[in-house]
Amino acid sequence: MDVPRGKSAARNRRLRRILYSIIILAVIAGGTLGLSRLKPAAQSVDGAGLYSGMVKRGQMLRNVRGLGTLVPEETRWIAPVTSGRVEKRHVQPGTVVTPDTILVELSNPDLEQTALEAESNYKAAEAELINQRVQLENGLLSQEGNIANVRSQHSQAKLQADSFKILVDQGVESPMRYNLQKIQTEEAFNRLKLEEERLKKSQEAVKTQLAVQQARVDQLRNLSELRHKQVEQLKVRAGVNGVLELLTPQADVGQSVNPGTNLARVADPRRLKAEIKIQETQAKDVQIGQRAEIDARTGGVITGRVIRIDPSSQQGTRTVDVALDGELPKGAVLYMNVDGTIELERLENVLYMERPAFGQENSTIGIFKYTPDGKEANLVTVKLGRTSVNLVEILEGLQVNDKVILTDMSQHDSQKRVRIN
Repeated sequence: MDVPRGKSAARNRRLRRILYSIIILAVIAGGTLGLSRLKPAAQSVDGAGLYSGMVKRGQMLRNVRGLGTLVPEETRWIAPVTSGRVEKRHVQPGTVVTPDTILVELSNPDLEQTALEAESNYKAAEAELINQRVQLENGLLSQEGNIANVRSQHSQAKLQADSFKILVDQGVESPMRYNLQKIQTEEAFNRLKLEEERLKKSQEAVKTQLAVQQARVDQLRNLSELRHKQVEQLKVRAGVNGVLELLTPQADVGQSVNPGTNLARVADPRRLKAEIKIQETQAKDVQIGQRAEIDARTGGVITGRVIRIDPSSQQGTRTVDVALDGELPKGAVLYMNVDGTIELERLENVLYMERPAFGQENSTIGIFKYTPDGKEANLVTVKLGRTSVNLVEILEGLQVNDKVILTDMSQHDSQKRVRIN
């Protein structure tokens, strides 16, 4: 039985449409699947503006760096020991001074008058001492004359007694006269001993009286010298070798100053140290005795060692004093700006690279690592360890000879990879 032609044609058209629809859907599904497997287009970066570094293994020198100044090891403030009025300034800041250099001259009329009176009293006491010594010595001479007379009388009496003794023995003279003469001889001897004892006591009394007067003279002389020294100290001197750093406003002519008022400051430019400001976060590893290098910015580097660490922090930094071991380079002057680098330690056989523009010590950061062909860079996670001025230790995330981008790429943090142009 024949099928009508119109119905067969309509069914074939429906089958073809269904087939075409299936093919189109398959193509769309395949295309979608292929596109989903494609990597997103990488953002382009100009390679000429990138700073790169290579990961290495070996010895890593840890150090910290800071800015500072050259300062004197010791400064000395100059102050008067007496009050007075400033009459003259003899030198200006920057002048090389010696211990005898007069910086400022003061005046004090009352002190000068006191010095004259003290000198006058001393001279009067000294004249009185001389007069007293003469009088006492004359008294001793008179006493010695008396002793001489008594000694002569004793000698004469003894000779007469001896003569009477001979006459008595010969029977010419009576024993009574001999005994009387003998008594006179003994009396003369006793007077001689008495006068000698009196002379001895007089000599001791003279010494005591002269000693008392001499002590008074010494006291007045010391007082006179003190007053004259105070007058001389109205000329305020440097007291040390060095350079005059400054004169305070109290040293202006006409100013009245009291003892202990700071008038000037002197420092020795040959004995300098470096005061380096180290960031507080980095200063925790600085220790006394560590080696340091000071760049005086005059073409020379001075070696030194840490001698003091300020226990307190100011404006986020701590001051570290470095004693200079070598000679100062030419052109190095007081309060000159310098760069200081302090060596903390040497780490052996560690993985390290140049320090990137971002990332702190013992932190985890994202950093772009170059592909082997250098045309792209992929973002990787890296764990950092200890840091130095220019280097940083790598704990995880990179291997030896990996090349990374050290430039700050924070604007590309949303990208997993970048293309290097």
